[in-house]
Amino acid sequence: FEDVNIKFTEGNCYGIIGANGAGKSTFLKILSGQLEPTNGSITMTPGQRLSVLEQDHFKYDDCVVLDTVMMGNARLFEIMKEKDAIYAKEDFSDEDGIRASELEAEFAQMNGWEADAASLLNGLGIETDLHYKKMGELDGPDKVKVLLARALFGNPDILLMDEPTNHLDLAAIDWLEEFLINFENTVIVVSHDRYFLNKVCTNIADIDYGKITMFVGNYDFWYSYTQMTQRQLKDQNKRVEQKIKELQDFIQRFSAN
Repeated sequence: FEDVNIKFTEGNCYGIIGANGAGKSTFLKILSGQLEPTNGSITMTPGQRLSVLEQDHFKYDDCVVLDTVMMGNARLFEIMKEKDAIYAKEDFSDEDGIRASELEAEFAQMNGWEADAASLLNGLGIETDLHYKKMGELDGPDKVKVLLARALFGNPDILLMDEPTNHLDLAAIDWLEEFLINFENTVIVVSHDRYFLNKVCTNIADIDYGKITMFVGNYDFWYSYTQMTQRQLKDQNKRVEQKIKELQDFIQRFSAN
């Protein structure tokens, strides 16, 4: 990438498009901090939480499905586990009560009661009887759904997803589209699924030859604009070629002078 100066604003869903090998996945890794840029910087609003759709389907094989989802928001998961441990004590002390109230306040501040991992899983088609199984017991497509629920859990401020519809059935894709349409924060998604991009995207970021060009609108708008631009370029080239031919004819006629 060279001279890329781009800003993603809250409330929009950005579709990252480009030819294979253009650097779409690399760009997401730079945004998420998985790759350090050799030049320039990535800045994020202080206090915002970024969530990334994991690509390693075996990373959480030893974890319970429900826990895997809740670990998507690490601090919220820590609070829930600590609360459960305190309330499970038989000898509940005054110190425990104070600590529990502190945790409850932080939990409420993070909208913990609205963060329902089970609802996310059910929405994506992971039935309740699978919620307490180990990730390693699930088949590939179900693992993808759990990792997607993990990325969505706890209302992240910024959501990065690379090909989220891969391995999803139609019902799960429909559910994800509705979720993203109603999602009020920032979404940045790489996808080859133009129907999905049309449904959820408010903006398109086109990666081409190390540059990124931003368009307002969905995939169809981007496609129409680029087709029109190509037609204008061809017409302009034809006019230039015609002018060249006229000048060459003129030179041939009057070259003796």
